Parts: sequence; structure tokens; C-alpha cells
Amino acid sequence: MLDLLFETSWEVCNKVGGIYAVLSTKAKTLQKLFKDKVIFIGPDIWSESNPSPFFKEMKTPLDAWKNSNRVPADVQVRTGRWDVPGRPLVVLVNFNKLYATKNDLYATMWQHFGVDSLHAYGDYDESCVFSHAAALVIESIVQWKGVEPKNVVTHFDEWTTGMGLLHVKLNLPEASTVFTTHATTTGRSISGNGKQLYAYLPGYFGDQMASELNVQAKHSLEKAAAQQATSFTTVSEVTARECEQLLERRPLVTPNGFEQNFVPKAADFDARRNEARAKLLKVAKMLTGKRYNKNTLIVGTSGRQEFRNKGLDMFFDTMNELRSDSSTQVLAFVLVPGWTKTVRTDLAESLTKGKYIPLQEPCITHELHNPNEDPILGTMRRMGFNNDVADNVHVIYVPCYLNGDDGIFNMTYYQLLIGLDLTVFASYYEPWGYTPLESIAFGVPTVTTNLSGFGQWVLSNVSTEFEHCGVKVIDRTDHNYHHCVVEIQDFISNFASLDSKTVAKITQQAKRTSRMASWSNFIKYYLDAYGIDFNE
Repeated sequence: MLDLLFETSWEVCNKVGGIYAVLSTKAKTLQKLFKDKVIFIGPDIWSESNPSPFFKEMKTPLDAWKNSNRVPADVQVRTGRWDVPGRPLVVLVNFNKLYATKNDLYATMWQHFGVDSLHAYGDYDESCVFSHAAALVIESIVQWKGVEPKNVVTHFDEWTTGMGLLHVKLNLPEASTVFTTHATTTGRSISGNGKQLYAYLPGYFGDQMASELNVQAKHSLEKAAAQQATSFTTVSEVTARECEQLLERRPLVTPNGFEQNFVPKAADFDARRNEARAKLLKVAKMLTGKRYNKNTLIVGTSGRQEFRNKGLDMFFDTMNELRSDSSTQVLAFVLVPGWTKTVRTDLAESLTKGKYIPLQEPCITHELHNPNEDPILGTMRRMGFNNDVADNVHVIYVPCYLNGDDGIFNMTYYQLLIGLDLTVFASYYEPWGYTPLESIAFGVPTVTTNLSGFGQWVLSNVSTEFEHCGVKVIDRTDHNYHHCVVEIQDFISNFASLDSKTVAKITQQAKRTSRMASWSNFIKYYLDAYGIDFNE
């Protein structure tokens, strides 16, 4: 019997990366199954001048708790609903007052679980204090409701919430604790530092590598949470092997689904796609001064700015190789947030006036705080992507979060995604791979690799043929980088030559594949992790 299900993450009502997509799309299915027994907990890092666009403060069944004297004195809370399909209950916690006692928290976790916070730096303190506050809220709500802790499931995502899980373990020992690592700290660091993760994985020792890469505190917390949790999960088989080696516990695999409610209905689909294509082409025209054919092949990539892990290096090398094939005309968008300063006023003015001439450095839509240190802009400059009118390959860097108010597109990521013809995510380190799944959900065929969890899922459960699933899975290893570049280059050239009827069929196959990966099919894996009968 389930009385309460809590899920805690830094990305609740806070769009940072792929975990936001996991939780926000899973919410509707959980709400359908358990209604307001589900409570998400996230950080209250917002202000009146900068409110969360995803959190709606309103009357909820939690108002009586918020107004009771049971709320922890050092934790301020706001209650409401997450403005996504399902509209689940949310508690946002302000944890600033708990910084004063963080050393006591670290001492307790060292004493009971051996968590070594001595070498902490960066976002470690913030994450730990937040998750501690979240755990205090969980404890408070359970006591207020008067439910049996054995009927409570507490789910914590990523190392950033590990302290919260360990607090629940100490103070609500009968409650079920679930810990999901979407990527291990040490595995990500191994990859991000240019080391060969897959060829040498059996020889890596997690504690040793964490020390070498200076991520001891995060690794120690993550390992303790993984080993102490009632149920430990990760998102794919490729990451399960990594967890088993580096965290020394084999997790359950809970693949990530998608919610089709984010996709326009069939009646509106073509109109939304045409609107997005028009905006993409207009912005490109105003930057480069080139009038693009309406049938221009628009290719995109996106994700966090992890240059090697996300395959951005391979994407640029592929675009560079395509320049030698004058028969293939490509307009490529790199939708990857950087350290954005402001919109380009010259571009905004051109868009307003409708006059287009080549702008200075016509390859980026926003100004950066760090233009000389940004790896994407630096790569484009080094490779000479000047987007001259005569070039057959143009690459445009969009370094902002596409929340609908960026000042240039003023459309969300999903609203623009539907306008692409093809996406490329040539990942080296990708535990799941939400970006290719999102892409096919919006009818955009995609390229990914077998080093992504999603790519492996496609190969094992759908098809190895692009025409049958809308997903091209490249066989990437530690040793075949150039071969993959050439394979993707050839694939894009061939895709560009397909007739519209063939592309339409592939698009339908892509949508079909995405429906196979819906939460209605994948939620059963999470219910297994929660110890809940799917038919309950």
C-alpha cells in the first residue's frame, strides 16, 4: 500500500538538463496512478523579479501542512503545482538558513555512512544543504499526515540529493528509499577528461579515480547513497555496468520515457513545423545575409556544453567534412546553452526591420560573457565557419536557454525542435539520451550512438535499420572516431538526397518509435523499483 511518494531533485521546476525532462514528463503518468499522493520537492532559488516559469503557487492539499507548526523552523517553503501535464503537487524549499549547520550534517554523515566531505568544493555545499532541507520536509509531511513510514516511498535523483536520502535512512528507517544516478560523477569525469572509459572500465576503481580527478566528495556521497538505498536504479544498461564498477552495486535499469502531451496534435503539427522552420530560416538569413531555399536541410544538435561527452567535437568535425561536398547544402543549429550575456542588438534590429545583410561574426545569435573561452565558438572560429554566402554548410550557435523569452527566437526548445529536418547526437558519454528521444517524438529523425542508453534500447528493442525506426545508431568505440565522422557525413549526404515521400515515411517511423518509449510503457520499471505492484 502506498500512502505517499516523494521525488526530490535539483531540477524540479528548474530546467537545467535532461533530468528536468525525465521528471516533468513522468509526472502525468505518476499522477494518473497515484494522484496527489505524489509530491515533488525542488529548490526555491527564485525571486519576485525572476520567478520560476514552471511553478504555480496556489491552493493545494498541502496548505494545512504549510500553515501548521510542523514545518521545520529553518526551512521556508512554498507549495503549489508544477505547470506540466499532470500538474503534480510541488514543495519548493528555501534552504539558506541550513548553511549554518552544514558542518554538523557532514560530521553526522561521516560518522554513520563514511561520507567524506573534506574535499568538497563548487556546488557540493549547495546541493547537500538543499537535499537536507528536502528530507526535513519529507519527515515533517509524513508526521503531519500520520501515515506509516513503511507505506512511504522517497525517491532521490543524482548525487545532488544524496544527503537527503541518507537523512531519511537515519530518521525514517522504515520508509523506502530509492536512489537514481542518471550518470556517475566519476564516470562523467573520466570521459570529460579525455580518458577512455569503455576500453578500460574493468580496470577502473571508483575511489581511486575520484581522487585522481578531484571529485572525492561527490563520489563518496553518491556511493554511500547508492549502497544505502533500498533500491538503486540507473537509466540504461551502459550506465548499469559503469555503476557496478565504480559504485560497487548493481542497479536496476529504469529507462526514461517521454510524454506525448508535449507534442502538437496531428491537426496542428504541420502548422507548428512550418512556423518553426520559418523562424529558423529567418534568423539565419538575418545573420548571414543569405536567402535560404525553403527546402534547405536544417540539421540540429543540443544538450549540455560537455564538448566531448555530448559528441559536439564529432558534430563539428562532421560539418567540416561536409563542406567538401558542394552538392549537400546544410544549415546547422547548435542549440547548446553557454554563458550568455545578452541578445545581439544588431541581429534583433535586423529581425525587427526585416532587412538582411551579413553581420559581423554571423555564426552566433547572442553575446557571451566569455567569447574567447567558449569551446563551441572557439571551435567555429578555428574551423573557419564564417558562414559566407557562398558556403554550402552554415553553422549557427544559439547559446541561450530556449524558454520562449530569449529575445531572438522567443520560442521554446520544443517549439523550435519540430522545425528541424534531422538531429545529430554523436555522444561519447550519454547514460540515456533524452535529446534523440525528444527529437523523434516531434517527428525529426535522429542520429545517435550505441554508447547512449537510448541508442542501445533502439538496437535491442526496435530495429537496427534507420528506415524502420527513424533512428540511425552509429557504432562508436574508444578507437574509431574518424570512422564515425565519415559515417555520419555520408549519412547526412544520403538523407539530403531522399525524396519527400521517403522522408515522410521515415518521419512516421520515428514517431512510432517514440510512442514505444512512452511513460505508459516504461513506468513499470519504476514501480518495480518502488516495490509497488503495477496492477495495484
